[in-house]
Amino acid sequence: MKKNYKPEDELLFLALGGSGEIGMNVNLYGCDGKWLMVDLGMTFSGGEYPGVDLVFADLDFIEERSRDLLGIVLTHAHEDHIGALPYFAGDLDVPLYATPFTADLIARKLKEAGLQGQVELNVIEEDHGQIDIGPFAITYLPLAHSIVEGNALLIDTPYGTVFHTGDWKLDDDPIIGEPTTEEELREIGDEGVLALVCDSTNVFNPKPSGSEGAVHRGLMEEIGSHAGKRVLVTTFASNVARLQTLGEVARETGRKVCVAGRSLDRIIEVAQDNGYLANFPETVDFDTAMRLPRGEVLILATGGQGEPRAALARVADENHPLELVAGDVVIFSSRQIPGNEIAIGKMQNQLAKRGIEMVTDRQSLIHVSGHPGRPELEALYDWLRPEVLVPVHGEMRHMQEQARVGSASGIPNAVVQSNGDIVRLAPGKPGKIGEIEAGRLVLDGDIIAPADGDSIVMRRRIALEGAMVVVLARGERPVVETFGLPLEEDMSDFLAETSEDILKAINKLKGKDAKDPAAVHEAARLAARRAARRWCGKSPQVRVVMPGLG
Repeated sequence: MKKNYKPEDELLFLALGGSGEIGMNVNLYGCDGKWLMVDLGMTFSGGEYPGVDLVFADLDFIEERSRDLLGIVLTHAHEDHIGALPYFAGDLDVPLYATPFTADLIARKLKEAGLQGQVELNVIEEDHGQIDIGPFAITYLPLAHSIVEGNALLIDTPYGTVFHTGDWKLDDDPIIGEPTTEEELREIGDEGVLALVCDSTNVFNPKPSGSEGAVHRGLMEEIGSHAGKRVLVTTFASNVARLQTLGEVARETGRKVCVAGRSLDRIIEVAQDNGYLANFPETVDFDTAMRLPRGEVLILATGGQGEPRAALARVADENHPLELVAGDVVIFSSRQIPGNEIAIGKMQNQLAKRGIEMVTDRQSLIHVSGHPGRPELEALYDWLRPEVLVPVHGEMRHMQEQARVGSASGIPNAVVQSNGDIVRLAPGKPGKIGEIEAGRLVLDGDIIAPADGDSIVMRRRIALEGAMVVVLARGERPVVETFGLPLEEDMSDFLAETSEDILKAINKLKGKDAKDPAAVHEAARLAARRAARRWCGKSPQVRVVMPGLG
């Protein structure tokens, strides 16, 4: 695709993140030369990039077209939908649009990033709020999700209406909020939906996702069965409905609430500032919690995914003011996110070794997903009856499966795309018409750098193979240092032999090569690497330093 490509007399969809992966959602709609961004999220590296925590979509495509970008519309407040805003919103310099709870969290992020007052943040105050942004007329449609104020977007354009689901599920008893009803969704379908751009996360689940109301009953039963025991519940901090449930369960079971984790403190504060959790119990501090009888405290803690610095991991490691002993109970009111299995397993083994009982969603109805299972997808297809289905928010296997489910449900066209694919939705037959490079960026220290840049590539190689430094000084034997090679017991012999190998390699150089610093450098580098491979089977990165020799 040519770099100067721009949509003219057509409606386009382009994902820069979130298609082909779960997380890092960044979606673009192009209409008659203008662009609208839906969500600007990030993901966590999961160890793929050594020394890096945060990963972003590369926004080069839209940054080159920033004059034609009209705004960023946010569907909800999860990090994979808003987490990149503090890093890019200032440079993109376009208005942001969000509902109150989401906008409050965004405002705090912008303030922490030193961007307070520098980015226009528009608050959509009411359900079904409407905004006009260039050729896009947008209506917020509340849908249930595992966070308050989850929204789909109804995007009207000159070419037809797009229903962008965001993250969603169907829930008759969501605890908080009033989702758009079946009747309202059928009316939208009656008016005509060109394209459904839809969450694919749980397409392989043959059952509905389940209700927060059912979790309320499950947690009440589970916590009520542990009378006389200290109970700690870990859940996703952003699930305000779950926090309300836990507050009610604590009150009804005669327990005081103790909150452990800054993200929980922040979400409770933001929720209460926006009219939620009005009856949440007054919390007690750590010291008070430890003085209460064991059966009279309920601890809410972060860290259910095994994060090493979170509260639960520190409790498991006996490195936290809150203490658990044999017979106490930890309830995991959350699901295990793929990639976190090892960290969670390590933490759970620490708890088990100390005789602490654990309860997960495999044993009791204490968690439900915030994403639709197959029956919910099929229901939405029936209500909206779109002409085109574009699966997003999933790995390729999820999106391909949703395309199959949609086709079997009678949707005429299903377009499976990946990050970087430019899809024409209208006019004409929908499908891919080109592609752009859709890379990744990482937050490396304080620097945003290419994920495939030299620094990350070199760090990954060093992590795998180790490193060596060779110093060549005139008139002296080569000095060798190693980093990360498994030669502790044989190190002195290895260093002596490697130094000798380097001398021999340099002395073999003849003619011009013997005086060429580049040739000497390469001979030393290869000799050092060969020695390492011979001694330990590793091929380390070798840095040759030649002071005074060029």
